[in-house]
Amino acid sequence: MKSHISRRAVAASLLLGASPLALAQEAPATLETVIVTGVGPQRETDEMIGNASAINRDELVQKLSGTLGDTLAGEPGVSTTFFGQGASRPVLRGLGAERVLVLTNGIGAIDASAASPDHQVATDGIDAEKIEILRGPAALAYGGQAIGGVVNVIDGLIVEDLPDRAISFDGLAASNSVNEGTEAAGKARVSTGPFVLTLSASTRDFDDYDIPGFAESSAARAAEEAEHEGESEEEHEAHEEHEEVRDTMENSFLQTDTYAAGLSWVGEHGFFGIGIRQQNSSYGLPGHEHHEEEEGTGAEEEAHEEEFPFIDLEQTRYDIRGGMNLDIGPFTKIAGNLSVADYEHTEFEAPGEPGTIYSTEGTEGRFELGHAFGNFAGATGFQFLDKDLGSEGEESFLTPTSTKNVGVFHYETLELEDESGLEGGLRFDRTELDNAVQGEQSFDLFSASLGAHKHWSSGWFAGLQLGYTERAPNESELFANGAHLATSQYEVGNIGLDKESGANLEATLRWENDRFSLGGNVYYTDFDGFIYLTPGTAPDGGTPVEELDGFPVYLFLQQGAQFTGAEIQGEARFPEGLMGADWTTTASLDIVDGELGDGSNVPYLPPMTFHASLDADWGLWSAGWTLTAAADQDDPGAGNLPTDGYVTTGLRAAIDLAEAGYGQDGTQLFVEGRNLTDEEVRYATSVLKDAVPAPGRNIRVGIRMAF
Repeated sequence: MKSHISRRAVAASLLLGASPLALAQEAPATLETVIVTGVGPQRETDEMIGNASAINRDELVQKLSGTLGDTLAGEPGVSTTFFGQGASRPVLRGLGAERVLVLTNGIGAIDASAASPDHQVATDGIDAEKIEILRGPAALAYGGQAIGGVVNVIDGLIVEDLPDRAISFDGLAASNSVNEGTEAAGKARVSTGPFVLTLSASTRDFDDYDIPGFAESSAARAAEEAEHEGESEEEHEAHEEHEEVRDTMENSFLQTDTYAAGLSWVGEHGFFGIGIRQQNSSYGLPGHEHHEEEEGTGAEEEAHEEEFPFIDLEQTRYDIRGGMNLDIGPFTKIAGNLSVADYEHTEFEAPGEPGTIYSTEGTEGRFELGHAFGNFAGATGFQFLDKDLGSEGEESFLTPTSTKNVGVFHYETLELEDESGLEGGLRFDRTELDNAVQGEQSFDLFSASLGAHKHWSSGWFAGLQLGYTERAPNESELFANGAHLATSQYEVGNIGLDKESGANLEATLRWENDRFSLGGNVYYTDFDGFIYLTPGTAPDGGTPVEELDGFPVYLFLQQGAQFTGAEIQGEARFPEGLMGADWTTTASLDIVDGELGDGSNVPYLPPMTFHASLDADWGLWSAGWTLTAAADQDDPGAGNLPTDGYVTTGLRAAIDLAEAGYGQDGTQLFVEGRNLTDEEVRYATSVLKDAVPAPGRNIRVGIRMAF
């Protein structure tokens, strides 16, 4: 879908979003969301200079998809590395993987998801109570790995406050037409005295999903036609047979099971808890088939011609977390997190034939000491990580690597009586990576931020923030050397890479009253030594070649880069409006552009994207409409084809059973349609965008129960 169509859809959505305004009545002020991710005092979203947002449990039930990146893809400034139903990570402001830190309860996921887009994140939100998203410099207190931002999945296994009810339960069950799939999750909480026990379980069973047309994009098919001109008739017929994959995305199944438990002690001045989480997952790697090289009879060759790879994944994670309020001079609180995780996934070439095995064993801890004196409030702390990444098998493109990191940080806020303020922080890190083949690399890293903001009684808020951060190259960027079958690339790392640094400037301007809110963030980031993956050559017998083992060679290089972007958001609320409903309409626009120092384009950037929604609530009944319009991505970067834009729409209706006297708030029956026009959606941020489109039309029916 071309970008001019997207502009028409944007205009139409603005008109539709304004339709209930004429009969609007006076509305009460809405409450801002408290953001717990970060350093120092907890603050509401309207007090933060950077763009911070949170998705609560009610919203998660509506947005839930198979993976974390896909669940968050509709949020302002967020896209996805989409790798079918089984794997995706969030992309924030065009930055992903090693530049976006995915946390579980404030501590890293401790998995292998940043090493490759086909590696699943060891958390996805199906049993989460809340997901918080911090974009840009607001996340720099977590170090260079968070230069793009932080996504923190809060699962609620360890509670900090006693629950209102001694026994509670929250459950979800839904079915999906696009993959004939089912999903279910349940969380029970029991408290007695100061002790709280939380039990959680979830499951998914998704078959291969439906797609609107061909698996390959029109651009890829055209390129293949040009490449295969002059073939024999037999070769051309074989090519045509492969091209006809359509309607169903082969090998895109997903099965997950998660079990978790947490036990907490909650006192008058503090809390302490332990949690354990076990995740098992099996999912196909769509868009790939492995070919047997051994000779045999015609029947044997036909039986082994195509074998679809898949991944079996398992992670066990243990968490210990505690905190205490203090009244000792300037010290206000002390808090600490410790997580230990054991992760392993096996890439199977075919059922019963294990191939490459990746494993991660890691321990991560974080400690903070809060303080306040006068108008100052902040925190000082340290963080450490000790992680071992192992890999074995013929198709391993990485060799075993251990990573150790120690960081110290300080963050300070100053709130003045005229509702203005200053904030800033410093962080120092020492990162050491020790590879079994190529030896040890170490990096000393520094990050800093400084910001100022001002509130006005008229509802305006303005802020400006400067940030500087340094990031160490990760395992893949330094040590990769081999065919990476998931991405169809022969990746070659660069042990000579220096640390990557970025200077960021971000400005925000927001206004709100009881009925309306409008705001925007504009940012510019200047990278020195930006690390990226690009086509190149590698020696083969002393001769530089563009292909090795049948795959194009891709090299990790670095040079300067500049990112410029903006996020614009608006919301209007009209209680007792048209047809007696409480109406809410929202809209957001995301823009990001990235250019390398030599003038070429940064690869895998999201296009300009517009989101809009219109919701009506009658108490017992509610209904909603959504629209997403993405422009063409005509600046794809070296080695990539342009990506067509798209327009998708969705509808949702629900019966509030709590309003009818059944269960607690949140209990409802719902039905929703996603991508109702069966649009072909390809994410420009995905390495498989020309081989694996997103799912087509989906009708999702479910029930949420809370008591």
